[in-house]
Amino acid sequence: MSLRIAQLPDRTPVKLTLSVEPDLASALADYAAIYAETYGAEEKPETLVPVMLETFLASDAGFKRARK
Repeated sequence: MSLRIAQLPDRTPVKLTLSVEPDLASALADYAAIYAETYGAEEKPETLVPVMLETFLASDAGFKRARK
């Protein structure tokens, strides 16, 4: 049988552990606070970071060219 959409890829999360400098940790906490003020929904920085990284990588033209 053929369907219009292909089989979904593996979407199992992969856990990464990383350390950040205090200034970056503070900036991420500030971002989470501003996010809460803007959208009325509190999110922890560790919830926002994956989306931030995905957005950054998607907008990096040099990375996209080099990855091909």
